Amino acid sequence: MTYMLLIVEPADQRNDRTEAEGRVLYDRMLAYGADLQSRGLLLEAQSLASTKQAARLQVRNGERRLVDGPFAEAKEMVGGFFLLDCATRAEALEIAATCPAAEWATIEVREVAPCYK
Repeated sequence: MTYMLLIVEPADQRNDRTEAEGRVLYDRMLAYGADLQSRGLLLEAQSLASTKQAARLQVRNGERRLVDGPFAEAKEMVGGFFLLDCATRAEALEIAATCPAAEWATIEVREVAPCYK
């Protein structure tokens, strides 16, 4: 079964740490990903830039609406993800519990499934 671990962090959290502190955390996340890869569980992992560089797009009644970041109303942002191949939901939750980002963010565990479910 395929599960996605979404790293949901406070939107302004990255501003509260120095680059050196951020690099230490990033290195921990890279090591975590390497461990998952060596165990044959990792399908993909990526870190995402902050919402300062993001854009939101909607099309309603044929009209586009584009909003550039940062998004003042956003309290949280998706900072990255791990896409895993796990035997069970319990295994995905156990893996999420060992993610270093669980110390400073929320790990949302979601099974990959069709959007009509």
